Amino acid sequence: MEVLEIERSLITKYRKDIYSKFVKAVADYELIKENDNIMVCISGGKDSFLLAKCIQELIRHGKFPFTAHYVVMDPGYNAKNRKMIEDNAKILGIPIEIFDTNIFDSVASVDVKGACYLCARMRRGNLYAKAKELGCNKIALGHHFDDVIETTLLSMFYGAEFKTMMPKLHSDNFPGLELIRPLYLVHEDDIISWKNYNELTFLNCACRFTEKTASKETDSKRKEIKELIKELKKTYKTIDQNIFNATSNVNMNCILAWTKGKDKHTFLEEYEKTDD
Repeated sequence: MEVLEIERSLITKYRKDIYSKFVKAVADYELIKENDNIMVCISGGKDSFLLAKCIQELIRHGKFPFTAHYVVMDPGYNAKNRKMIEDNAKILGIPIEIFDTNIFDSVASVDVKGACYLCARMRRGNLYAKAKELGCNKIALGHHFDDVIETTLLSMFYGAEFKTMMPKLHSDNFPGLELIRPLYLVHEDDIISWKNYNELTFLNCACRFTEKTASKETDSKRKEIKELIKELKKTYKTIDQNIFNATSNVNMNCILAWTKGKDKHTFLEEYEKTDD
């Protein structure tokens, strides 16, 4: 499909389900402001490529000017995966800049669990350093609505804490840089629909540990949560939206304890002050 047709589908057929929700997240969470210089991180998957197209559309038709760099970090992809990323960028009309790292080689000798943690940390560090090099003040990632609610449940079920994936964050180690998630309100099913409608094929996983089965989602706690939500939606269709809404509707009168910064508080601090 031609790039103009792909772009047209985003503002016609998928305006309500994708582009309008992207614009709403940008506005509601104040993710992009005038004269921002944003590094859009493209991993090669459907989410990050869609994010790049939405950013392009906002630059063309938005209400204020800002700039974007479309950056691919190559941690050591095999030739086939790298070519797929390059080919998709051409199909979609995205002027990507690829920079190489040796992350896969660096974590090759680490056990799988440790490798995933180390790889994620090294990726983040390299991306922030690249953003600084480009003079960017923000880094945009392709996390979507489903990532948000899955992360919330993962934290509750396996981390024993209530927290969610935030729409934007200040970097602790790189002052002046923010991480933003403009697809925060966009559902994964709609991203998949957009991909299939435009007959596009993207990487699912290009990790060296799993690239031999890159077309299949690896077993993980996140997959368990995804399947749980899917099952619950069979009997309660808005369960995912309710989980999302709960993160903005916290009743502090019914919370045992909470953390603010480095300080921890409990309900007992205010309990004796409350009249019967």
